[in-house]
Amino acid sequence: MPDSDILFRPFERGNLSLKNRMVMAPMTRSFAPEGIPGEPNAAYYRRRAEGGVGLILSEGTVINRPASRNEGGIPFFHGEQALAGWKSVIDAVHGAGGKMGPQIWHTGSTKSQGGWEPESPVESPSGLLGPGTPRGEVMTEEAIADTVAAFASASADAKRLGFDLVELHGAHGYLIDQFFWGGTNEREDRYGGASIRERARFAGEVIAAVRAAVGPDYPLALRVSQWKQQDFAARLAETPQLMEDWLQPLVDAGVDILHCSQRRFWEPEFPEIDGEEGLNFAGWAKKLTGATTISVGSVGLSGEFIAAFGGEASTSTGIEKLVKRMERDEFDLIAVGRALISDPHWAEKIRTGDTGSLKGFDRSALGELV
Repeated sequence: MPDSDILFRPFERGNLSLKNRMVMAPMTRSFAPEGIPGEPNAAYYRRRAEGGVGLILSEGTVINRPASRNEGGIPFFHGEQALAGWKSVIDAVHGAGGKMGPQIWHTGSTKSQGGWEPESPVESPSGLLGPGTPRGEVMTEEAIADTVAAFASASADAKRLGFDLVELHGAHGYLIDQFFWGGTNEREDRYGGASIRERARFAGEVIAAVRAAVGPDYPLALRVSQWKQQDFAARLAETPQLMEDWLQPLVDAGVDILHCSQRRFWEPEFPEIDGEEGLNFAGWAKKLTGATTISVGSVGLSGEFIAAFGGEASTSTGIEKLVKRMERDEFDLIAVGRALISDPHWAEKIRTGDTGSLKGFDRSALGELV
């Protein structure tokens, strides 16, 4: 195991101060009955704070819109009971010395893997699940305006409850990402268009509304991805110039942190430009926009997460590739997913060199909140 000190440098940017560079990635757990997080959820996140994670990002938690979630156990981030539950979560995390932000979400027209369906019709930019696959309703301009307002309201509640930042989920083929992607955005009004810059208008309006709701100094993150659950090979930006056209307006609208999701963090984003050891997605996003970036993707485990969630077991692996990229300041923070589902003390074990007790990941771990 290489020296991990580089991962445990403090991080400070604006009003966000973290004890290290380790982030708990947002991971859907679906353990919120009736959408209300309770003591098991609070204890789950508290254990990760006790285990040494510098920043915790919650599982996706949905805004106040009909059919905003695609699984019955996904938590709400609206309503008196749900917000009281989230207040207990952040208090527990702070009590353990941790920092945390909720990930605010709308799942768009995506489907549950288990067949669960919301009572209201799903909504999306063009009534599509993916290219050529109809599902649900086309959002009216009124629905879009109401959705923008719901994102802003949830973010204001996050600040009011005492969370340290808020993250908007704009990745993986969910609602915001469905506006980005030409395969699901065929609109002919101002929310569509041939270019990624045009299709980013909805996200820009959400970000501007959130920024107005939380004020100029509250940290705001946005999760983005090239790949979609509908198409793992999809790419919104085939070149650095297109990536800048996509991301720079979002940073200008008020995003402080770009959380750049890829399935394997060590894979270069544009190897045709800088080679097989070239910058990854988060590295290019940082270079192009100057924003703080978080990288993520199969940290500390063999295999990637889609296969793992499908049943393929993953074993613990070294962090040499991660340390190498962190040493060259390619990105600022690194998010860890499955390793923290199985082991809340993974970060502390990395810090102390206790590699012998690191755990792998098996899908059975998804059956409970460890």
